[in-house]
Amino acid sequence: MMDFKNIPAEKIDEVATNTIRLLAAEGIQAANSGHPGLPMGIADVTHVLWSKFLNVDPKDPNWINRDRFVLSAGHGSMLIYSMLHLAGFNLPLEELKQFRQLGSLTPGHPEYGHTEGVDTTTGPLGAGFSNAVGFALAERMLASRFNTSSHNLIDHYTYTITGDGCNMEGITSEAASIAGHLKLNKLICFYDDNEISIEGNTDLAFTEDVNKRFEAYNWHVQDIDGHNQDAIAEAIEIAKAEKEKPSIIVCHTKIGRGSPNKEGSASAHGEPLGVDELAVTKENLGFPKDKDFFVPDAVRDFWAKRNEEWKKTKDEWNKVLEDFRKTKSTVAKKFDRAIAGELPKGFRKAVEEFAVGTSVASRSSGGQVLNMLAAKIPELVGGSADLAPSTKTLLNDFEYIMPGKYNGRNIHYGVREHAMGGISNGLALHGGFIPFCATFMVFVDYMRPTLRLAALMKLRSIFYLTHDSIFVGEDGPTHQPVEHIPSMRIIPNLNVMRPCDANEVAEALCIAVESKETPTVLALTRQNLPTLDRTECAPVKMAQKGGYILKEAPSGKPDIVLISSGSEVHAALDAYDKLVAEGHQPRVVSMMCMEIFDQQKGAYQRKVLSRGCKKKVAIEATNDPAWRKYIGDKGLFIGMDDFGQSGPAAKLADIYGFTGDGIIKKIKEAGMI
Repeated sequence: MMDFKNIPAEKIDEVATNTIRLLAAEGIQAANSGHPGLPMGIADVTHVLWSKFLNVDPKDPNWINRDRFVLSAGHGSMLIYSMLHLAGFNLPLEELKQFRQLGSLTPGHPEYGHTEGVDTTTGPLGAGFSNAVGFALAERMLASRFNTSSHNLIDHYTYTITGDGCNMEGITSEAASIAGHLKLNKLICFYDDNEISIEGNTDLAFTEDVNKRFEAYNWHVQDIDGHNQDAIAEAIEIAKAEKEKPSIIVCHTKIGRGSPNKEGSASAHGEPLGVDELAVTKENLGFPKDKDFFVPDAVRDFWAKRNEEWKKTKDEWNKVLEDFRKTKSTVAKKFDRAIAGELPKGFRKAVEEFAVGTSVASRSSGGQVLNMLAAKIPELVGGSADLAPSTKTLLNDFEYIMPGKYNGRNIHYGVREHAMGGISNGLALHGGFIPFCATFMVFVDYMRPTLRLAALMKLRSIFYLTHDSIFVGEDGPTHQPVEHIPSMRIIPNLNVMRPCDANEVAEALCIAVESKETPTVLALTRQNLPTLDRTECAPVKMAQKGGYILKEAPSGKPDIVLISSGSEVHAALDAYDKLVAEGHQPRVVSMMCMEIFDQQKGAYQRKVLSRGCKKKVAIEATNDPAWRKYIGDKGLFIGMDDFGQSGPAAKLADIYGFTGDGIIKKIKEAGMI
């Protein structure tokens, strides 16, 4: 066993690295659950990176110019927890002992906003890699906006660790492709190439040449021994010197490094070493078998010195920021506001009201509002999956982000929905931007994991989804969403907004940019929608409550309530006029956003839904059971129970009953009037 009171200087890196390995293995053993293989295998790389290159501030974990560290292979979470603890972040050793336990700061996969120092939530393989691309893009964009010849405010790297699983996932290919295209040279990926997956050797299903694949993506590629710390340091230096390409360092490692009987085996991937194997691993690495979660004093001193280096770096940056605020006060105020995530005062005044009598698709009015807001909110940036002419999301007065040119506001994502969502989330996570990403709603299936992660991380991400229903028409059922809105409404902490006219669209977008901790889905139409006369309907500001009485019964006492969203609201209004002509007392409710409405006080909800009226009808071209909470088991839901058909939108409205006459017919068939 090593004499830990007299560790030679040339041995400290080895001891510090083995400390990482054993902290990870012990946390997993204490939980009797987890993945020791990756932390033990990639520990050499991580130690070199954190001890010699990574710039962070454990006392200010949200420092905007810190290097980002993304453990894309999030199942190896004890790696980042061990590093955060050793580096002096607010993660006491006791929390490592509580790995995967309820209420601990060390959950099974890293969670953004839960554990200080975790830059993004990872676990779904490849998602973290796409976030890292977003971080790297955000860094370049902020630098182009605010850096001057005297003030290098934004100048950091993004480092990510991927495994074989990450590189099998399609999202990694999508994100790597666009990163190479954009020449994001400050993105450095460490590929933990241990050739082991859960089922065994990766040769079972993964025999491609990853190096050549990344070369084709326009990445700088290096191939090294992932346990040779001199080679690791040299590779990082070379990667940092690269000016035109992102870098991938392929690190050949042994999974479970240091475990005499499990190193290099599939069993090291996803199960604890076992009490006996942990003991012999300690012995093999020269650590005392009878001490748990042992951190040698010399290792503590090593990281204390590293903290002094980090403090010096941060102090120097603070001086630059102070001078920037003095000499560039106007721009500095914009910088501070953007980093704080605060909106410009009076930004809503930039949104002009749409004239009554105009008829415009909500995708088009949405595009107009985006441009109004972009003129007032410089942080609003985004793009589409090669669909800007159709989604109407081009910010007309601003340039596109291009390879080596990052001062624009528009982003060409290409046909890469999954990576687009992940990169957009990375922009939101980084700070300084409010990102939107756009595609046809039916293609949200390609980006659902990143949509869910945005909700989980409470990001101000905007998902702009057009062509939102069967009224896409002639494109047919492959392009007509039916189940998509319901499937998004069941995601916690996600506002799904389906506005009924241009002015509701404006309200929805304003709410979206204001929603700091809740991502937004905007469900917008391809077909034109009339702009409502608000002298006959409720003021549009009522949409801020999610659902509201759009048009009241003539007597003020409804005998039937029609609740709808989006384009179908106009069919409900048509039915309203016909019902009034027949002597009925209908009320029309616009339910723009169920999630916001459900947050209102019960008294307001009961007022809008008319507790005293038993006859309630929900109208939406979906098959969403969520409407039952408003209409009850005895209410009538007019929706879809199958896919749509190819044909003109007006014909589809007729055959599926989404017209005033069709609604009344179904109400009568149900015996409600």
